[in-house]
Amino acid sequence: MTLRSPRVAVLMIAICVGALAMAPARAAPLAYVPNEGSGSISVIDTATDRVRETLRVGTKPRGIAVSLDGKRLFVSDQASGALIAYDLERGAEIARVALGASPEAVYLSPDGKWLAAAVEEANEVVLIDAATLRESRRVRMRGKNPEHAVFSRDGGQVYVSAEDGDTIDIVDVASGAISASLKVGARPRGIGFLPDGSKAFVAAELANQVAVIDVARQEVVARIPAGTRSNGVLVHPDGNRVYVTAGGDNVVQVIDARTNAIVARIDVGRRPWNMAITPDGRKLYVACGRSNVVAVIDTATNAKIADIAVGDLPWGVAIR
Repeated sequence: MTLRSPRVAVLMIAICVGALAMAPARAAPLAYVPNEGSGSISVIDTATDRVRETLRVGTKPRGIAVSLDGKRLFVSDQASGALIAYDLERGAEIARVALGASPEAVYLSPDGKWLAAAVEEANEVVLIDAATLRESRRVRMRGKNPEHAVFSRDGGQVYVSAEDGDTIDIVDVASGAISASLKVGARPRGIGFLPDGSKAFVAAELANQVAVIDVARQEVVARIPAGTRSNGVLVHPDGNRVYVTAGGDNVVQVIDARTNAIVARIDVGRRPWNMAITPDGRKLYVACGRSNVVAVIDTATNAKIADIAVGDLPWGVAIR
């Protein structure tokens, strides 16, 4: 189309600029932090890195996951031995699923259909239908005191760390059978998968190392010397970096996933624990349990850019 006068062109530009100005801004994701010492969930706006509200969910919340649509929280409550489903739109608890004594981490499958909850004292992992909130099956572990139960990238398996053992039990979701138990080092904790699902990284806390598992072969292919009491594990969305907290050193370690070399160590608060990352991979949020803060790391510079005061003893972070 040919414009007949400069005035028409100016008018059209003004209309376009006005439309862009009126378009709603895309909200930054929220980070949810379970504070097991204060029985609360701190809700952090990742755009401002400030706590926007505090939710009361359970008495001693630990593990936490967010539904794919961002409308529900799933929280393991150590005091009641239950999984609590919390409706974020209504601001209310909507269901409880009995788990057993001392539940730990909770994870959602990649397709959002299943929840896996590690139950420490029962030595079990409970698989729950995320839509109906009904228990599907319980799987007894070969290892002892499970803490993390993380779905593989295709959702077909759950890797379970045995806190008081030295193994990862691999559970087949369809059958509930344990297909393998792998020796990874003393007191395994956090688990993270590469985006393509080819490898899993497991922190062995008392061994001060990170084991690398070839998922297809179901075997340990490397062991990376790491910091004191390494525990939490998170893989960057680009698959090139793996973040591992070292609770004894008060740092987050950055591992090059291609070379298995530690390329940076970032000072954070006391007893850094579990972590979450924004979907764009730009900011990492680290629960620092003994400092009662969440440290925020700029992943481009490997520098801490903020400490956000939360409740007592933050256990982890979840972002959807």
